[in-house]
Amino acid sequence: MAITGKAALVRDTSKDPRYIENNIAGLSEICVPIICEDILYGVIDCEHPEKGFFTGRHLKLLSAIASICAIKIKSVRANKELIDKQAKLISINEEMLELKLSALNSHLNPHFVFNSLNAIQYFITTQNTKSALDYFSTFSRLIRFYLNQLGKDTTPLYNEIDTLHWYLKLQKLRYNDSFDYSISIDRPNNENKEATIPSFVVPMLFENIVEQSNKNNVTNQHFDISIAALKNIVKMEVKYQCKGLEKEELENDGYRADILKWNNQVELLNTVKGYNISHETSSFFKDGVHQKNIALELPNLVDQIL
Repeated sequence: MAITGKAALVRDTSKDPRYIENNIAGLSEICVPIICEDILYGVIDCEHPEKGFFTGRHLKLLSAIASICAIKIKSVRANKELIDKQAKLISINEEMLELKLSALNSHLNPHFVFNSLNAIQYFITTQNTKSALDYFSTFSRLIRFYLNQLGKDTTPLYNEIDTLHWYLKLQKLRYNDSFDYSISIDRPNNENKEATIPSFVVPMLFENIVEQSNKNNVTNQHFDISIAALKNIVKMEVKYQCKGLEKEELENDGYRADILKWNNQVELLNTVKGYNISHETSSFFKDGVHQKNIALELPNLVDQIL
């Protein structure tokens, strides 16, 4: 009966080959499945020592009880699943918020903020008003953008590029022009005028790259950043070159530990949002020059947002 999912009324078990005798033999038996929408939750099984004891009335009564039990069990399980999903969603949202706060904290760490303000103060005290206003404007734009973006999951690509430019500009000031950078944008066949990407992925990546690159007293640093906005994806390639870094230093530096946090952010976004973000990093040395290549692919979410 558990296999067929159908109720059974056996008036004489001695004549039924399906009957399996227990410690106390029952000559009549009734079995009713607790089933709802083809899901078997259990079986109500009753035995009696008298032949023919159970009747159709018993079968109807137990069938009604089984139906009520099945509906109740389904409801309890559904409520538990809902509670589990809500708890998981709350946990995921907390992780997402923690990642955003971590990214914001990385960019607005005290060293970065105070060094930027000190540089602005220096321009003011040396009466270099134009540079002071320029950097103060850049700094305020960056702060405003990060704060506005904190509660959002996505951002327009070209806003992110502006923000990246502001960030690198201020980091150049902070590190006394120890590196140069270039940003190029490609729109193949002008097929896509707008693009939207996940928030904080690009800023957190560059925070790790820039901070790590300036810990090793290297020279001739340059970031060549190229971006291509396609219909469904946004491709970003970063080529970083420098001199004065030995291979052993690269293998033992803290870059891998720092980038792990960024990897965790990407994995969480892929799991929760289904973004399918992919990235690949390679590095090599040639003629005393160290080059690191990073290829990043982000989903273009403009159609989902619109």
